[in-house]
Amino acid sequence: MPHYEPPIHWRDHEDIALKLYEKFGDDFNEGKIYRIRFTDLLEWVLQLPNFAGKREECNEGHLEMIQSSWVYEWRDNQK
Repeated sequence: MPHYEPPIHWRDHEDIALKLYEKFGDDFNEGKIYRIRFTDLLEWVLQLPNFAGKREECNEGHLEMIQSSWVYEWRDNQK
């Protein structure tokens, strides 16, 4: 039986960050993550499997939280 993953929404910052880290790995370090344009980040999130949020539901606050969560995820994986 396949593992069920509930849909991800904009408020699920940590889940999104984990998916982005799984997708890009160490291609993006802390400095690069913080330099990603929000327009690019928005598109990447919308393309994630299981992402159920809508473009118009996104705001700058969500993108900032996703960025910082991604940095924490990256840091955790550098140990």
